[in-house]
Amino acid sequence: MQLEINVIDAFTDTLFKGNSAAVIITDSWLSDDLMQSIAMENNLSETAFLVVDEPDTLDDKDQSDTVVTYHIRWFSPLTEIDFCGHATLASAFVLFKKNPSLTVINFLVTAVGTLSVVQTDSGKIQMNFPNTKPNKVDSIPESLLAGLSIAPVEVYCNGQAYFVIYHSESDVLSVVRDNDTLKQLKPLDVVVTCKTESDQYNKYDFISRYFWPVNGGDEDPVTGSSHTGLAPLWAERLGKNELIGYQASSRGGVVDCVVAGDRVFIAGNAVHYLTGFITI
Repeated sequence: MQLEINVIDAFTDTLFKGNSAAVIITDSWLSDDLMQSIAMENNLSETAFLVVDEPDTLDDKDQSDTVVTYHIRWFSPLTEIDFCGHATLASAFVLFKKNPSLTVINFLVTAVGTLSVVQTDSGKIQMNFPNTKPNKVDSIPESLLAGLSIAPVEVYCNGQAYFVIYHSESDVLSVVRDNDTLKQLKPLDVVVTCKTESDQYNKYDFISRYFWPVNGGDEDPVTGSSHTGLAPLWAERLGKNELIGYQASSRGGVVDCVVAGDRVFIAGNAVHYLTGFITI
């Protein structure tokens, strides 16, 4: 059996930047073990697997040639992930390229419901995600304090991660983590973030980094899902609902955010790196 695979750099307009995701579209689900093995072999932050929704489950609008619905699942090299933004963007990028008449793609996700994706006039792909604003943590876990070389100013938490607020960009950029200690926070990951202050980052409202030793292995290059928590957190602090975040990993990535009630619109560019075939 041969499977087409596309690798896309998401949240960037420059090849070899942003976050890479593999996209594999099949007629029916592969076994969980096989999908995990493929993701492990790819060794990217995520591999997305897509299966088109059965036509008889779609309403009249979804049966048009401008709207399509897919089930989507995401696997890191270590485990299946409940919610992934950059691999959703990469998947939509592939589908829009394959089907230029599409205007809307709906992704069905067990953990978060239906995710609607459109391509804007500028060419960016915009995803409609749930608002996952984190709540302040009064009692900071010892393993979080011990796992980071710089003490937090404040800590927030949602169902995905702890959000560590720092005073300065230098703290976010220079903090050193102890992955073995942070693993004790399982199943939660760790985001470190601050408001931008320097000329270097004056195009952005905030910067962040994402550590996920439990679910991904190390540091994620760009994390769309974390911005559904970061955007409402910084929107409240900065008094604005349209923000631009920069994820300051070694690859770097730009995430456009709009906070709209219980939804957060996340948008970014993508670049096509590879199309090939997997032989199973």
